[in-house]
Amino acid sequence: MTPTRSLFAGHALLPEGWARDVLLEWDEQGRLSLVRPGSTAPAGVPRAAGPLLPGMPNLHSHAFQRAFAGLTEYRGADPEDSFWSWRALMYRFAGALTPQQLRAIATALYVEMLEAGYTSVCEFHYVHHDRDGRPYADDGVLSACLVEAAARAGIGLTLLPVLYQASGFGAAPPTEGQRRFVRRTDDMLRLLERLKPLCERQGARLGLAPHSLRAVPPDALAQALAGLDAIDATAPIHIHIAEQTGEVDACLAFSGQRPVEWLLDHAQVDGRWCLVHATHMSGDEHRRAARTGAVAGICPSTEANLGDGIFDAGAWRSHGGRWGIGSDSHACVNAAEDLMLLEYSQRLATRRRNVLARADEAHVASAMTLEAVRGGAQASGRPVAGLAVGQQADCVVLDADHPLLRELPSPQAMLSAHIFASHRRSALRDVWVAGRQRVEQGAHPLEREATAAFIAARRELLSTTS
Repeated sequence: MTPTRSLFAGHALLPEGWARDVLLEWDEQGRLSLVRPGSTAPAGVPRAAGPLLPGMPNLHSHAFQRAFAGLTEYRGADPEDSFWSWRALMYRFAGALTPQQLRAIATALYVEMLEAGYTSVCEFHYVHHDRDGRPYADDGVLSACLVEAAARAGIGLTLLPVLYQASGFGAAPPTEGQRRFVRRTDDMLRLLERLKPLCERQGARLGLAPHSLRAVPPDALAQALAGLDAIDATAPIHIHIAEQTGEVDACLAFSGQRPVEWLLDHAQVDGRWCLVHATHMSGDEHRRAARTGAVAGICPSTEANLGDGIFDAGAWRSHGGRWGIGSDSHACVNAAEDLMLLEYSQRLATRRRNVLARADEAHVASAMTLEAVRGGAQASGRPVAGLAVGQQADCVVLDADHPLLRELPSPQAMLSAHIFASHRRSALRDVWVAGRQRVEQGAHPLEREATAAFIAARRELLSTTS
């Protein structure tokens, strides 16, 4: 792929909306130094082969779970199949995973994400220890595997080591299936201190993920947040919250409060926070949480796959709430399909169409893309908030010659077709991350090699978990 530090687009989706004849230039670090609409294409500057979009941040990922996507779609012994029965199957894979397998799975997944329009990922990483539950000699080996995988694939990374201590509210002892996840709070803070220089060398961002209120007792949560502030007072904080009604009921029984309500009363939630899922909130929780500036991390394909429920985007946005999307368990790795599922879930719930359009952007695909990029960038703690000076040169080119896009009258129509007229061949053509082209004509140079390694790792895992 030819190195370049500039790009010209006939149409580009900027933070303020669509613009024509846009010239982009970036510096050696891949930061945009010029975004100028109404330009004439300079000689020798590459021209985008279709409308130019900002790269999409993926704000919630459990990389290893891609290895068993599609393998839990059958009815087991539990007639009330749900997230909780799915989780038992997931634990089998988590219990068997090796560092080499994690690296292979994550590399292939990150290549897949890039080809699907994601240019950065927030990795919510909770498998820390060896298969017997004891720490590795190199305690950060599994975290390092993820950093290495992201660097090799060329995707931006926010690494979120997970604090996990209990199997339920009231500090219930962890189960055997959770043995690889558990860390003391002081141990987690030492890990963060150790990982910080590694992440900085690779251009990755480091944060913390208290797994959930059920897995992190109140005292440990307070200690972890104070310790994180001492390491980096701007670091992102992500937490699973209010994903299932069973979790809400258990939190009420334990504390007398709903999960989001309890968190807002006991932690200083602000714009550093990403409330992952936040599916089951009351009206007051929507109002209070949105006003903190926190981002709602919506994972439509995983939430649908697990039967979690439907996020009330209308209530959240009515209070100015920010949001982004994640592929979570990777039942689907496609930014366009997750945006489509989010909009369709709102249509089913409200019996209206184009629910997530905005007053300043009537085309729902354009409006959703801009909101998801902005919220995802905030949750990642990285300068990836769109095609603007000072932001990273992360961008995606739609294929104007794709059968569903060819001869459409506008870039808005092309983006709408990309998101809402699903086609088995992707309408994405080229992808840049930090000014380096990672996907050309729909393909990443590591695709075949990474896929082969993924298949081998999955084969090994299946042989040890069946």
